[in-house]
Amino acid sequence: MSECTHDCSSCSSNCSQRSRESFLAALNPQSSVKKVYAVMSGKGGVGKSLVTSILAVLAQRSGKHAAILDADITGPSIPKAFNIHERAVSTDEGLIPATSKSGIDVMSLNLLLENETDPVIWRGPVIAGAVKQFWTDVIWKDVDYMFVDMPPGTGDVPLTVFQSLPVDGIIIVTSPQELVSMIVEKAVHMADMMNIPVVGIVENMSYFECPDCGKKHSIFGESHIDELAAKFKIPSVSKIPIDSSLAQKVDAGQIELFDGGWLDSLSSTL
Repeated sequence: MSECTHDCSSCSSNCSQRSRESFLAALNPQSSVKKVYAVMSGKGGVGKSLVTSILAVLAQRSGKHAAILDADITGPSIPKAFNIHERAVSTDEGLIPATSKSGIDVMSLNLLLENETDPVIWRGPVIAGAVKQFWTDVIWKDVDYMFVDMPPGTGDVPLTVFQSLPVDGIIIVTSPQELVSMIVEKAVHMADMMNIPVVGIVENMSYFECPDCGKKHSIFGESHIDELAAKFKIPSVSKIPIDSSLAQKVDAGQIELFDGGWLDSLSSTL
């Protein structure tokens, strides 16, 4: 077999990279996005939206222009974390994303609903189509880093994102429970099948640090994240503690004011 030149236009081979290239959706002509990172997990409730928000804030603080594409259509929580409640604006050229106080662009289905609490009762293909339109129809102006907040699992939406968007890397979010190793392995295998590297793994609710003595307590069991990272050759490992002040900032829509260096090393590698 001849050596790959990465020029699919002049190649007749039907390799995995060519298959992915053929499904990529075009951005709005007025958009520019340099890097795309997907934040995913095999199960819900582990803190994907939290990790997505923190990474976007860190990128913005570093002087880059960050954006968040909220792909969790039926459970969007990004707007609340950033205290964004206005509806997105539609023009003849495309949808204009909302902007946070620090300048992060955000597109979420909650910004298109009449009422924020209205349920989205759609079948999988319709949900996946909406996510794709967030990429093609929204005007993403001069974005350096886009973070995609994924729904849990490995179904329609993750498949659509990995095939339609030029994802540069995946960040997997976990919690300390024993069953997480199986969940992480599913996510890693999907990443391998889509030919996208896993650039980091984040363990949320990793421990609780006593404010009096400073001792760390493993409330949800001992961490196995370092072993998982070594097993799957994931280059960056981060741990977020149970922190009531962090939860309060998210609930108050003040995630941009968070203080903590848990994801600094991961952010610096993107």
